Amino acid sequence: MSTMFKSLAAALAIFFAGALLPASAQYNNFNPTKEAVHEDQLLNQLKQGDRLSGRISIPDTNAANLIQPQGQDWRNIHQNKLPLIGGVAIFGMLLALLLFYLVRGRIMVDHGLSGQTITRFASLDRFTHWLTAGCFIILALSGLNVSFGRMVILPLFGAETFASLTGYGKLAHNYLAFPFMVGLALMLLLWVKDNIPNKVDLEWIKQGGGLFSKGKHPPAKRFNAGQKVVFWMVIIGGVVMSLSGWFLLFPYTVSDGVTGLQLWTTVHTLLAVVFVAAMLAHAYIGSVGMEGAFDAMSNGEVDLNWAKEHHSLWVEEEMAKGKTPAAPPRAMPAE
Repeated sequence: MSTMFKSLAAALAIFFAGALLPASAQYNNFNPTKEAVHEDQLLNQLKQGDRLSGRISIPDTNAANLIQPQGQDWRNIHQNKLPLIGGVAIFGMLLALLLFYLVRGRIMVDHGLSGQTITRFASLDRFTHWLTAGCFIILALSGLNVSFGRMVILPLFGAETFASLTGYGKLAHNYLAFPFMVGLALMLLLWVKDNIPNKVDLEWIKQGGGLFSKGKHPPAKRFNAGQKVVFWMVIIGGVVMSLSGWFLLFPYTVSDGVTGLQLWTTVHTLLAVVFVAAMLAHAYIGSVGMEGAFDAMSNGEVDLNWAKEHHSLWVEEEMAKGKTPAAPPRAMPAE
């Protein structure tokens, strides 16, 4: 009991002593910023190129990094320079195609359509093309939204629409990357044998593929030099795009730091805008830019005169194999 009374008396004495002291005396010795880091210290540390790190209690050591100077530089590149490069590449290509159309016009079949057709692409070829192309279109649109959506879609359609498009676009971008890779693999297996460069391609390049002169078409096999360039760009570029996209989907698999993630983001973005610009040219020539070209990937049959003008050596090879063109449909008498 005596011990309990002594403890109680000591507590009361401490309480009354604190109550009798002036308020200023109680807090004069307390400095809340004494142990705090001053802003000038943080800025000096950033100027020296050191990252700012804190203390964490979780296994991921990267979570301790608060600020790193490289991140500031990368943000400037990602938000300012990359959209500028992308805009110049894509809108520059659109302007070039418009000028080409105004000067050259649509590339017509010089001798007119014969009405006879020859099989150019089988069903598996067309399936592979449209699988890859369809996935690429959605991947391109959803990717461009990341770079230009805030500048174009957000002001025009509002925040709610922009948020919905971005959310669904992210899901589509992540999942359609895999069938795109399947399309690349099929494309390589089906067409690599016809896309090996040869001497014929040199002559085609010298004559500009006949794109700039009417009535002059250099000889070409199943794929001309321009198509071979597109093929290898799609294969090599597609593989690099797929790898960089994989590293973005699963970060820190090849690099422990955020610098690696920033590098692959930059590679992915730069290659994507070049890819989009090149595919605009490919789509133009394969559709409205050249008469009869779209039939190759729509039903697989092309007009015989078109084939002779643009792929004369291939037509000769097909004839040597015994593949004869289909006769033109017979005109039905009017009843």
